[in-house]
Amino acid sequence: MTMDALLSTYFPFFNITMTQFLAAIFVFLIILIFCLRSSTIYLLDYVCYLPPDHLRITYSNFKEHFVISKSTQETIDFQMNVMERSGVGVESCMPESVHQLPPNTSLKHGKAEVELVLFTIVKDLLSKHNLHPKNIDILVSNCSLFCPTPSITSMIINKFGFRSNVKSVSLSGMGCSAGLLSISLAKDLLRVHKNSLALVLSMEAVAPNGYTGTDKSKLIANVLFRMGGAAILLSNRKQDKQMAKYKLQHLVRTHLGSNDKAYQSVYQEPDEEGNVGVSLSRSLIHVAASTLKTNIIKLGPLVLPYSEQVRYGWSVIGNKIFARGNMNKIHVPNFKKAFEHFCIHAGGKSVIDAIEENLKLQKEDGEASRMALYRFGNTSSSSLWYELCYLEAKGRVKKGDRVWQIAFGSGFKCNSAVWKCVSDIHPNETNAWSDRIHLYPIEIPVFDC
Repeated sequence: MTMDALLSTYFPFFNITMTQFLAAIFVFLIILIFCLRSSTIYLLDYVCYLPPDHLRITYSNFKEHFVISKSTQETIDFQMNVMERSGVGVESCMPESVHQLPPNTSLKHGKAEVELVLFTIVKDLLSKHNLHPKNIDILVSNCSLFCPTPSITSMIINKFGFRSNVKSVSLSGMGCSAGLLSISLAKDLLRVHKNSLALVLSMEAVAPNGYTGTDKSKLIANVLFRMGGAAILLSNRKQDKQMAKYKLQHLVRTHLGSNDKAYQSVYQEPDEEGNVGVSLSRSLIHVAASTLKTNIIKLGPLVLPYSEQVRYGWSVIGNKIFARGNMNKIHVPNFKKAFEHFCIHAGGKSVIDAIEENLKLQKEDGEASRMALYRFGNTSSSSLWYELCYLEAKGRVKKGDRVWQIAFGSGFKCNSAVWKCVSDIHPNETNAWSDRIHLYPIEIPVFDC
């Protein structure tokens, strides 16, 4: 019996020939492959803002400002005490308006800070690759506490003359994790819009957001946050594969906002006198560790070798059967088998210490985070890029290496991005660390409690 006869016998409702049947299968497979195919997202390059030295804020300047602004001695002593233990050094910078006495927190100066940071790094990135602004198809910005009208992306579009059909989004209120949220949004847009370039801009405006009250939970932010920003160029174009630095392998987002304790751990609100500030609760480190654990549960199977996954699973089973809930018996996977480099959000010394402890990392694994915090301070959503920039300037990132970026932010959120280096990166390439990378790492001073 011929194949055509078999088709007629078993599929009597379809009067088709063998050729038509095979053609239908071929078309179905092509459609299936197209639907399941995930476009590769390439990181072509990025630029971090390097503030001029005259904007540095030393410990003595910091204290002088509080004395002249007639802060109480208690608040001055508290902030200096936090400063000494924060891990933030004397090279970190504040905008010009913060150096004024008293500091100017007007909308005008907030916009001036955004323009100084973003206009500089966008110009540098486009010039470096000889890109015309009209070549950018997607523009995403994030700045949590400063949301002007027109938006930040509109400011960029107006300054550089982007196309009228550029797809632009400005994110606000997303906290320090907004940098990877912006990457996630750009990734999704690039998978819809083929053959496109995306520009992602991450920063926090500190000029209009200084806290002037006496609530200690809100004073901590004054000590930690500094000016900075990063511009990241992404692509899904095949012709950009050869010039790309990295490709995005995984991006996992975790949000514990349904938990009240997590939701209120980083919270902007007025104090009893009406002074607005961002409070950092005492439970923040615990919340961050819990959110990271949830994030790792999703990320681990994607990146860990099977040997580590089996050891973890067996320890969980054994703990339930024999140890009756003793969490100390749970095997902590060795993430150094999955990653060569770690970029932990430089939210503060205590944050970096806690993540190193939870992940059983060595001090050298957190070096980039500590040095970025010391030199630039907590630059919020852009801190991860200063850390990667440090690793590159040190010549540590090699082709084939995998980098884990870990970001935390209000909400409460933990986001992870995994990048694989796909090119040879030269340490002598000019970046935000080039002028003094030979001075790092340094021994950060430890103050007695």
